[in-house]
Amino acid sequence: MGEMTLPRLSLGGASAAAAGRLRHAGLETPELDARLLLCHAAGLSHEAYVALLETELIAEAAKRFGAAIERRLQGEPVSRILGVREFYGRVFAIDAATLDPRPDTETLVEAALAIIEQRGVREAPLKLLDLGTGSGCILLTLLAELPAASGVGIDVSAAALACAKANAERLGVERRASFVASDWLQAVTGRFDLIVANPPYLAASEIAGLAREVSGYEPRAALDGGIDGLQAYRRLVPRARENLRRGGTLLLEVGREQAGAVVEILAAAGLRMEGKTLWRDLGGRARVVAASA
Repeated sequence: MGEMTLPRLSLGGASAAAAGRLRHAGLETPELDARLLLCHAAGLSHEAYVALLETELIAEAAKRFGAAIERRLQGEPVSRILGVREFYGRVFAIDAATLDPRPDTETLVEAALAIIEQRGVREAPLKLLDLGTGSGCILLTLLAELPAASGVGIDVSAAALACAKANAERLGVERRASFVASDWLQAVTGRFDLIVANPPYLAASEIAGLAREVSGYEPRAALDGGIDGLQAYRRLVPRARENLRRGGTLLLEVGREQAGAVVEILAAAGLRMEGKTLWRDLGGRARVVAASA
């Protein structure tokens, strides 16, 4: 699907041709990928695409579409080509410096909102802290859901912080969000009602075996949890304890079969495991662990 053929194709024909190439390459959702990339290249909504299936794809859009398909054939995820990912019903910009948010991480947001609802403080001026904020999807979602809350997102990457700040402005919560460059909690001061984190939790030896969509395109620092995948938890949990207000909660996303080990790290830091302390994702796996100061 080069420039020789695309300018003469209709939208529907271009999408079908691209889907055929993606299918031949063994990609799992060729039709969906092709349609999303075509809509992006042509600047069309899905509804407009359906209405204009027989319309000729103009040369400039064809060129963009062809380049996007080549990137997909190399294994780059559709979300990274588009530069956006939907998370908890909102659209977030992502880039090379940020982790591509996964649906499983919505469990962390659900756990936080459930705890806040249970305590009856949804309308309270809560102070939130998001460790390793990346695109800001966790913090900014919580701020959008909690109109009186304010929060701080930290990340070691200046590029990630710039992406998160732009997302805050796009979502209209920038006045309640601030961002700090910090290696975990080194530059963080003050105490918070809720601290959330999705740390890197893969053992270093596992990364090479990941799908190329992950290993080739996610920032390694957002994946690599050291020899056993628990390095970040050992670093951040003791300090997070110091930054929690009395009765405040620390919520951590964890990897497969890590919940028990993370609970031990939390207990060793003097945090309390009371009430519901474990949330499972849609696949039934232990995904989020909660502890209180």
